Amino acid sequence: MSFRSTTAAALRVVRRWPPVHAVVHALAVAMTKTRWGERFVRSVVGPEAQTDAEYRAWVERYDTLSDEDRDAIRAHIDRLADRPLISVVMTCWRSDLRLLDEAIASVRGQLYPHWELCIADDGSPGGAVWAALQAHAAAEPRIRIVRRDANGGIAAATNSALALATGAFVAFLDHDDLLSERALYEVAVELNAHPDADIVFSDEDKIDARGVRSQPAHKTDWNAELMLSVNAVNHLTVMRRALVEALGGVREAFDGAQDHDLLLRASERTDRIRHIPWVLYHWRWQGRQGSYSRARAEQCAEASRRAVQEHLERTGQEASVERLPGRQGWLRVRRTLPVPRPPVSIVVPTRDRAELLAHVADGVLKHTDYAPLELLIVDNGSEAPAALALFERLKADPRVRVLPAPGAFNFAALNNIAAREARGEVLLLLNNDIAVREPGWLGELVAQAVRPNVGAVGAKLYYPDGTLQHAGVVLGTGDVAERVAGHLYAGAAGDHVGAQGHLVLPRNVSAVTAACLAIRKAVWDEVGGMDEAGLAVAFNDVDLCLKVRAAGYDIVWTPYAELDHHESASRGSDLAPEAAARFAREVAVMRERWGPVLDADPFYGPVFDKRFTNYRLGDPPDRVAPWRR
Repeated sequence: MSFRSTTAAALRVVRRWPPVHAVVHALAVAMTKTRWGERFVRSVVGPEAQTDAEYRAWVERYDTLSDEDRDAIRAHIDRLADRPLISVVMTCWRSDLRLLDEAIASVRGQLYPHWELCIADDGSPGGAVWAALQAHAAAEPRIRIVRRDANGGIAAATNSALALATGAFVAFLDHDDLLSERALYEVAVELNAHPDADIVFSDEDKIDARGVRSQPAHKTDWNAELMLSVNAVNHLTVMRRALVEALGGVREAFDGAQDHDLLLRASERTDRIRHIPWVLYHWRWQGRQGSYSRARAEQCAEASRRAVQEHLERTGQEASVERLPGRQGWLRVRRTLPVPRPPVSIVVPTRDRAELLAHVADGVLKHTDYAPLELLIVDNGSEAPAALALFERLKADPRVRVLPAPGAFNFAALNNIAAREARGEVLLLLNNDIAVREPGWLGELVAQAVRPNVGAVGAKLYYPDGTLQHAGVVLGTGDVAERVAGHLYAGAAGDHVGAQGHLVLPRNVSAVTAACLAIRKAVWDEVGGMDEAGLAVAFNDVDLCLKVRAAGYDIVWTPYAELDHHESASRGSDLAPEAAARFAREVAVMRERWGPVLDADPFYGPVFDKRFTNYRLGDPPDRVAPWRR
């Protein structure tokens, strides 16, 4: 048993003794102030170092409105140039009357007054639910109700409720969930700031029968890639009513995943999708009733799979969709490689260190099941006899070329040299300290890279001890003076799924590491390759990805290409004294060039603590409440 696993086992025992756990927790927090201490703590407790108790304390400090806040919000509403009517859509069937009353009360308690609540009773047996709805409608003229003669399912009932809606926008609320009292106000503010928006969604958390909040889901901005594996939007979703009507409402054939299907179909018609990075929706859990999706998980999972499959077919993407075993509701998209397969040029810069290069070359040439490929070894002035002998052996393989590139180490320049010589349609940048884990890694990367909307693709990389090294790059993280970028979840246990499945599901990210990066040669040429003048060693891959994104392409990280990475084994750390001055210059280049972009990563929102890359909430968060701006 490893030291890490022993510590994890001990922690499970310690948690049973609150006084002892408090001391251990304080020690762990102190350890996370150092890079290696954070790596170790994350590997023991998992990526998310925030407990539900800490979340509730955070809510008390930063997500609890005072009377002064409410007065300021009402004043702000009066100043809004546009105050759209928002139709809140709800369906009921055999509802728990207490939970239903609380859900309706959360709408009636909205600080934003321009709403209507449209409720469809889906043929609930007996008269209790309908009588309750009638009482609510009699007490509040903004509540509109309809009773279906027979139970038709959640999609049919949703369409009945939508038929009552008259607002410019519709918001979807389950009959046992709750809206934050500021929810519709925040939506209205977002619509005023972005009047062309067609979809607005927010973060969410869980709430139990006692009103105790937990398990926040702080989401990325619209993430088209993640949406193919799971409904990453979920609650709260607000859509332009004209768009919903143009789509024909929700489809009854997708009951249980009708919202996932609706969002995918909507995304085919609009990219004007806005994310409010704040919890505005409380999803009920551990209630007595249980939601439709919990009661019929198998049916919902299959409906979601069909929704994604049809979306791919409608958008001309050749792929099959399957359900991930053991992950209820999560999906895997297997993309079809083009025929014939595009040739790939694998670029490996190196200097001496024959033992590293031999390992990576063996993995590429003998343990990778992709063809055609060429291996371009960029020799940055090797002198060791073992390295020179290895070059001669490798050149016997017609797929291998050794490109001489002597001089001072300049990672960007070495890759630019190879790109000019490359014959492949796809470039695969690969460090010389990478080890291949499984044969299908390259095919997975190429299948993503050849998509016309994708600019660059990154892989899932592990440290030699099996912990996570790379699951995408987060912008604007690190020490205050050096906030450029960092690796998401670095140091987490290798088998951890991450928050909302982010370690096991492909997703859009802002950047990926050039330790293993696939990019079409045409895209590389379009953005001018790497900056060898200003970013010789550090951040040239982040800069490349940001140029690719600025050109209109997506960056994708996939967990289905797995490799091991002995990070910086061949050149040492950027923080070594002899490299510190160069590193500081490169930080300055990135801050000057991309400062506003680095400070607003759409895939790592303003509520998070930018000292870390593990979704720990900021104390305080960077987001300023709308009524205080």
